[in-house]
Amino acid sequence: MAESLLKSGTTKAEQYEALIQQLMHLIGDEKNTVANLANVAAGLKQYFGFFWVGFYLVENMELVLGPFQGPVACTRIGFGRGVCGSAWKQNKSLLVPNVEEFPGHIACSSLSKSEVVIPIRKNDLIIGVLDVDSDVLNDFDDVDVKYLEKLCDWLSTVL
Repeated sequence: MAESLLKSGTTKAEQYEALIQQLMHLIGDEKNTVANLANVAAGLKQYFGFFWVGFYLVENMELVLGPFQGPVACTRIGFGRGVCGSAWKQNKSLLVPNVEEFPGHIACSSLSKSEVVIPIRKNDLIIGVLDVDSDVLNDFDDVDVKYLEKLCDWLSTVL
């Protein structure tokens, strides 16, 4: 199988639908967590051109950096700290139009301007988060949240 993605769809929702289907096909029955998270991060970055896309995985009450695409990143994030730790603590997706206005934002890169973080749940426990950053203010909306949640719901079944 070719490991490339074909961009299609005219609306953002159609593009997400197309990407999710391609990622499902690409991952298939692969069970390796690192491989699957790496391909999802690469797919999101390649398809949408986001500034940074990656995963943080829960380990001993910290989020530890997992597979990602983009500039170097913070390695560990505490429970309730920054956008990622807050999404974990609040057990909900967080959409941040301007990271400078988020209380306690952790600036892994000063180029990051907006962010969306989606918890990944398995057996009702958060096992990690998907973190997507943009270098553009207010770059994410409810469509991004809806489809990134859908992606994470599916992803939790193959981890």
